[in-house]
Amino acid sequence: MVGQRRDYARPVPESRRGLLLGAAAYVLWGTFPLYWRLLEPAGAAEILAQRIVWSAVVMVVVVVAWRRVDRVRAILRDRRTALLLSAAAVAVSCNWVTYIWGVNNGRVVETSLGYYINPLVTVLMGVFILGERLRTLQWAAMALAGIAVVVLTLDYGRLPWVALILAFSFATYGLAKKQAGVDAVESLTFETLLLAPIALGWIAWLGATGASTFGTDGVGRALLFMTTGAVTAVPLLLFGAAAIRVSMVSLGLLQYLAPTIQFALGVTVFGEAMTPGRWAGFTLVWIALGVFTVEALHHRRRQFRLVAEASAA
Repeated sequence: MVGQRRDYARPVPESRRGLLLGAAAYVLWGTFPLYWRLLEPAGAAEILAQRIVWSAVVMVVVVVAWRRVDRVRAILRDRRTALLLSAAAVAVSCNWVTYIWGVNNGRVVETSLGYYINPLVTVLMGVFILGERLRTLQWAAMALAGIAVVVLTLDYGRLPWVALILAFSFATYGLAKKQAGVDAVESLTFETLLLAPIALGWIAWLGATGASTFGTDGVGRALLFMTTGAVTAVPLLLFGAAAIRVSMVSLGLLQYLAPTIQFALGVTVFGEAMTPGRWAGFTLVWIALGVFTVEALHHRRRQFRLVAEASAA
């Protein structure tokens, strides 16, 4: 019995805990469409403004509780970092408002497409902005993704602009954050505090013109708005905890959880149509991601092997 108790009390390995934390973060991000629908009939701009304000409140509480106020102040003293995070704030605002608009206007499947192609867009931006070079199979994955966008454009009768804005805005956000080199908690605090005055101004204007739904649609709706800060912060904190416990490869594989859940919700819960052309386009994207992921894993293994051989020599 004592031995059994020890087995039950055995601590979970850090890598396993990291995978669980990362999976929880991406599952929460994947189920966001269910949450944003609860805030209707509020428009995307009002939801965005409320999200920014309440996120700022939550992040201030977090940095004070974790004693990281000095780190946030350090951002203000570094002009380059402040400018990069300001650009990140603009990019994430575009991402958030487009995502909320897409979810509340029957385009959940298209939003999932944006997050599917985001890794490919990120790599493409690395080529054109940072001067990185792609390997042959990476170019093949890019070509497949390009063909997929053409197929989906023909099927929709328009560019899948919701998906493209989501992919490019989030890639821009990631690039700015990477170059800034600031931890997620401090950077999100700076970004939301920077945007909060604008968001408060918009909320005040909506209230003055009678267009606000906050406080006019019952206490339940007001409480839901107030939870947008926690809904934004919790997955981020889970992701941050996962990032220090698992490899980037594991995180890279986990990131496909969110758009997969979004896609499933769009088709099954929200009943969005999937024509043969859309299935063809999404299938091409999935193949491109498969090629991209497998090639990245093989390249990583080759690099490790070369390092090991060099060390042995």
